[in-house]
Amino acid sequence: MIEVQPVHFAEGTAIAVTVRLPKTTLLAVTTDKGYIMCGALDVGLLNEKLASREIVAGRAVGVKTIEQLLDAPLESVTHTAEKLGITAGTIGRDAVRKMF
Repeated sequence: MIEVQPVHFAEGTAIAVTVRLPKTTLLAVTTDKGYIMCGALDVGLLNEKLASREIVAGRAVGVKTIEQLLDAPLESVTHTAEKLGITAGTIGRDAVRKMF
């Protein structure tokens, strides 16, 4: 099942996506500039193989819901996210706010 819902911030509205798969759930919160995602996100791939795309993204591990994703510290972020002031340890919801 796929669930899509708005997440409102003072800076704008992000979109939260939950994809329930066998034995795992994919979670993402996205804006027009970037996104945060659960542990399935391969930040290394984005930084190395897809560097020319300058993707703004962050990864949180051990989360099972959108709320947990928003409340968790990011475990890793892309180099382009760092340019926006988003670093490892930034709380998910604070990272999303910087993506507007």
